[in-house]
Formats: sequence, structure tokens, C-alpha cells
Amino acid sequence: MTALRIGKFEVTNRLFVGTGKYANYELMQKALAASNCQVVTVAVRRERLVDSQGRSLLDYLDLSRYLILPNTAGCFTAEDAVRVAMLGRDLLEKQRNAGANWVKLEVLGDKTTLLPDPIGTVEATRELVKEGFTVLCYTSDDPITARRLKEAGAASVMPAGSPIGTGQGVLNPLNISLCLSALKEKDRDYPVIVDAGVGTASDVAIAMELGADGVLLNTGIAHAKDPVKMASAMSHALEAGRLAYQSGRIPKKRTASASSPFDGVISYIPGE
Repeated sequence: MTALRIGKFEVTNRLFVGTGKYANYELMQKALAASNCQVVTVAVRRERLVDSQGRSLLDYLDLSRYLILPNTAGCFTAEDAVRVAMLGRDLLEKQRNAGANWVKLEVLGDKTTLLPDPIGTVEATRELVKEGFTVLCYTSDDPITARRLKEAGAASVMPAGSPIGTGQGVLNPLNISLCLSALKEKDRDYPVIVDAGVGTASDVAIAMELGADGVLLNTGIAHAKDPVKMASAMSHALEAGRLAYQSGRIPKKRTASASSPFDGVISYIPGE
């Protein structure tokens, strides 16, 4: 699979996997390995970095294997998101991780739906770009907002397949397609990553078949009955979906089309 370039970063695997919601860090390690991911996203708020035993999440991530993408999960204002992004950069610089200067930006509108605040997201994007960040923006599947974020300087726009953690998959393929068209209209290589709502492998395949450049997910693996097997399934689905998109699917038709031609078929009448 060809490498994906996001700003100054280049990754060889297009599946981005989260580190939250696992039963324990040991299970997380096994699931990440099974996913074959290169990029793992980490919420940098302190309460999300330390477990009930006082163990740091970062101690369970092999920094020689994974590129950490800090995220601003749990932020509900642009100001808070910018502050958390700065903390993430400082934290990863101390860890000497090459992902210190990029961020997955989330500015949420409310705690019930966890849908993004479009105005706050645009404001935070502009500020973080000024601070030298490579910004990947979580947003809704609204193509107008997606275009505004790109104009604000986002290195990648990440439209949601469905609300965070719902497992409903890509609810509106049309809107994702519209986002892809709007974002890639003047730059076919602009990276668009479907984020949120993935429940199973087929959701990943659908996102990639639509033309997405990658998929970011967490709950679909972490809360599966067998996270390690599901992580492997997600990995295979991403590759299959990418290959299907590149191959070009047949057009949908209203009527049947025989696989074998009728012309030249020899009729056979029983008893003759």
C-alpha cells in the first residue's frame, strides 16, 4: 500500500488506532500489534494517561514502532483544545517521539452527542496552525464545514462516519462522498480520514471504498468481545477497501446482466 502524506508526516499504514477504553494496557498492546497500525492516537489529558494502578499509558507504547498522534478529546472550547494540544506537544517532546508537532483536534459541542462544534474547531485550527502544528481535524460529515477547515489550514480533515462510540458505521455515505469531492476538488492528494462510529470491519471497508485515505477508530476494537481478532479484521478490511476503490467497482444497474452470454447456447430438450 502506498504511503500517506499528511503535512510533513508520512505514514505507511492507513489505519489509525486509538488507545482508550481497553480493559487493560496489556490487551491494548496485543490489539495494536494485531492491527498492524503505525499511528496510535492518545488523549493527552492527564486523567486519561494514567490507569487505576497509577501506570502511565506511554510506558506501554513502543515508541520505536508507533508514531503517537496526540488528540484533544474531552475539549469543549477552542481555548481548551489549544491548551491541551500544547501540553501534548511538550509531553511527546520529552518522550522524544516524532509525533510531537501534530495533533488530532477535537472541539466537541456537548457531552450527550459528542458532535463537533464547527465554529470552535475552525477557531482552534487557525490558532494551532499559527503555532506550527500539523492539524488533523475531527468534524461532522458536512462538506461546507470540511472545506472551511481546509481553508483554515488543516493538514487533514476527518469527517465522522457516525457519532463517537456508537458503532453505527458510515451512516451517510453520500455526505462522506461530498466531503471527499469538496476537499479534493483542487488537490486530489489532500488526505481525508474517516473518523468515529466504526463498529466492525465492513464499516472500514465501506469508508475506504468511498475513496477515504484512511480510517481512525478506537471503540470498535477496544469494546469488541475479542479486541485482538477484531483489530486483525479491521486491518484486512482497510486493505480490501483500498484495493476495491483503486480497482473501480462495476456500475449499479436496475436489471440483471448475465455472466455468460445467451447467444450460441445449444437448447436441450429432455428425452430427445
